[in-house]
Amino acid sequence: MKGSLTVLACFAAGCLCGLWGQFGPAVHDVSMYVLYLLMFQVGIGIGGNRQLRSLLATLKPRMLLAPLATVTGTLLFSALASLLLSQWSVADCLAVGSGFAYYSLSSILITQFKEPTLGLQLATELGTIALLTNIFREMMALVGTPLLSKYCGRLAPVSAAGVGSMDVLLPVITRYSGRDIIPLALLHGMLVDFSVPFFVSFFCQL
Repeated sequence: MKGSLTVLACFAAGCLCGLWGQFGPAVHDVSMYVLYLLMFQVGIGIGGNRQLRSLLATLKPRMLLAPLATVTGTLLFSALASLLLSQWSVADCLAVGSGFAYYSLSSILITQFKEPTLGLQLATELGTIALLTNIFREMMALVGTPLLSKYCGRLAPVSAAGVGSMDVLLPVITRYSGRDIIPLALLHGMLVDFSVPFFVSFFCQL
């Protein structure tokens, strides 16, 4: 929750700076370097996980069904959302949904990839939608985990958490779904995390 509010505060500060200041094309170059650093962070997060070796040792093929279900369900409902949002295409909605609660990376990717086709204003607007959508997903998963676990099964909080199942939301998932679900939650978060840049870039280029 605190991290999400920090991201929103930084975003608001950036909007104010852009409104009152004059920034040239160099801003685009800076944002690309930030994007590269975020991608580097993804690799560090996956490779530096201390439980990675033990996780790989307990890996079973059927555990892959959890991230597959998360990706499929998220993309399906993201596509259906385009029926209610006439301004945005199906591909745009799929790009937003492909963030899987990774709000910092997905919003930057969408803004960068959509700027050549939509223009800076619309690309920034879509990136903002992605930021808020994925923040709300994380917050709703955090607050709703007890109900999801009780009424929808132990795997529901893992799927709802998206990439957060391996870090931010892992403690609350463990509390309500049991400690034995930790390997699955870690694997789920890692695979979904790894898929974000690929799905977002793919749908942005359609």
